[in-house]
Amino acid sequence: MSLATARNFRRNLAMALLAGTALLAPATIQTAAAAPAEVLANGGVADLVERVSPAVVTITAAQTAPTRTAARDLPPGFEEFLRRFGVPGLPGQGGGGQGRGGQGRGAPVARALGSGFVFDASGYVVTNRHVIADADQVTVAFSDGTEREAEVIGEDERTDLAVLKVKTDKPLPALKFADSDKVRVGDVAVAVGNPFGLGGTVTAGIVSARSRDIGSGPYDDYLQLDASINSGNSGGPTFNMAGDVIGINTAIFTPNGGSVGIGFAIPSNLAKPVVEALKRDGKVERGWLGVNLQGVTKELADGLGLSKEGGALIAAVEPKSPAEKAGLKPGDVVLSAGGKPIKDTRDLARQVGMVKPGTKLDMALWRDGKEKTIAVTVEQAPGQPQQRLAKAEAQKQDGEEVAGLKLSGLTDQWRQRLRLPGDAAGVVVLDVGDGVEGLRPGDLITSVNNSAVTSPADVAAQVKAASKAGRKNALVQVRRGETTAFLTIPVDMG
Repeated sequence: MSLATARNFRRNLAMALLAGTALLAPATIQTAAAAPAEVLANGGVADLVERVSPAVVTITAAQTAPTRTAARDLPPGFEEFLRRFGVPGLPGQGGGGQGRGGQGRGAPVARALGSGFVFDASGYVVTNRHVIADADQVTVAFSDGTEREAEVIGEDERTDLAVLKVKTDKPLPALKFADSDKVRVGDVAVAVGNPFGLGGTVTAGIVSARSRDIGSGPYDDYLQLDASINSGNSGGPTFNMAGDVIGINTAIFTPNGGSVGIGFAIPSNLAKPVVEALKRDGKVERGWLGVNLQGVTKELADGLGLSKEGGALIAAVEPKSPAEKAGLKPGDVVLSAGGKPIKDTRDLARQVGMVKPGTKLDMALWRDGKEKTIAVTVEQAPGQPQQRLAKAEAQKQDGEEVAGLKLSGLTDQWRQRLRLPGDAAGVVVLDVGDGVEGLRPGDLITSVNNSAVTSPADVAAQVKAASKAGRKNALVQVRRGETTAFLTIPVDMG
């Protein structure tokens, strides 16, 4: 797709990833796609829905919010909350009550509505992280009308999952995860959730595709569905005809805010270990390898002497990383890890990321025209807590404005916060303007136009050079946590 089309897709998708948010204006609700003919011929899915609905819940997340006039004084991260949850104080946004944040009665309240389901009868509920992120109070409503306040047990930003706990004096109806590896394109899919805050709603369709990469991160492996999914369905389950959960609804592609029949669900086999880790530990510990990866095209495979494309090509190895310690080298192609075949870079990222730090992982490599096996002891992945700290600290500092970005030089203090090696070089992003896509506070820009940068002045000079050359964008290489990527910044904002 063209760059403009890709940007529009990411923009629409980013909007859809906030599908649990409260609505500020009436939405155009499109007609739901008809259920597959074979489902109707067999009497529909009423028996299945009757069986699973008691375990599906509506989630309301609330945070006491200041008025819009005080927005500039918000604490770090709270402006993102307002963008996600809507502007408080408007009709339908709530006006009274007191959340756990401790602000007084009468303060405006921002609310988000989403979906979820009970996966453990003792009261554990799973939903999307973006539904409950930063909320002071989370309430879970069941299909019988009962409501319970929920405790947030754990959140995982990378997979957009969260686990809640409600108190119960008896076992609750709970759902089982299916084996999503057995799901086939064309299988019937039934979604239950809370679209637009209407309450329990059922839609049916089929699995349209598997292993979709929508650009949201290294764990992209979505099921694509044509069952209607709308704002408020976030975190709700999609079932197979046995009534087991094959996916957790997370995102939609939408040009207008409503369903157009392209929805995405986190497959159960990806969600289940994350959910269990959050339930057990309140967090997910991820393995880290310390490599930059790229896919193996047909041409690269030929050049490497491989019989077919596939695998993950190691483009660079970070100093003092587990990969370097184990002897991995640029040019190695990882064919399998832990006994599981590696089809592409996402496979390797997921396989390593789901391994507990300290675990030894056997990797089959293609090196110098032959296969060999190397054991790598993965370590704790750096990045996520440090990125949040960087974002909070960034908003307190002054920086130089360049191309819609607020930038700062890389100091030892920043190296420590971002868990970077002592010889790391680059420029820290403190803040990102509205016209710049992809970058985040806490990112480290290491090069612009393939030229290394160590100060905001270096970035400004390269942006000016791109403008003089008649280009509309400058190419930037960015390090974020353990990953590195190329993005662009518009030169006309310089």
